[in-house]
Amino acid sequence: ITAEACIHHLWFTDQDYDQKGVLIKWNPAVKTLEDREAIWQALLDNRIDVIATDHAPHTLEEKAAKEYQKIPSGAPLVQHALVAALTMFQQRGLPIERLVEKMCHNPAILFRIQDRGYLREGYYADIACVAEHSPWQVSKENILYKCGWSPLEGTTFDYKVAYTFVNGHLVYDKGTILSQEKGKRVLFDN
Repeated sequence: ITAEACIHHLWFTDQDYDQKGVLIKWNPAVKTLEDREAIWQALLDNRIDVIATDHAPHTLEEKAAKEYQKIPSGAPLVQHALVAALTMFQQRGLPIERLVEKMCHNPAILFRIQDRGYLREGYYADIACVAEHSPWQVSKENILYKCGWSPLEGTTFDYKVAYTFVNGHLVYDKGTILSQEKGKRVLFDN
């Protein structure tokens, strides 16, 4: 049995509904501060193996449905997952190695993904290089999601992704997407 926790369950609590409303509607729902702390405890004592994003880039039009039951669950989180996780780990005094284990190593191990999840000779170099002490605020102007919004708009992070490599190729350089090169098919061990 394996388990994952999503960025939004580690970041938000039910107190955020007053400001964010349906933008933070997920299944399962974001719950109380006590629930969030219990998820953190399970993550830290290794009952939870993976930190995931549950990336669901619904449009603002979809999130604005009149009937609550028709509003889709989920939100875009891939672009901000790493900087949010780094922020949370730093605030809790946790080592970055633990974050790498939960977001890179364990997914590759659990899903038996070939040649990924580690920086090793012969593995695909999927790497994000992050600048620390580089404050910036999430805004419509710097969101790269095609849906054009984030539940983290207005949040200031001290970490910023400077470079991203996909399969060893530089594809993102300090705010500029350099290549439309597609990733390679992920292969799994039998």
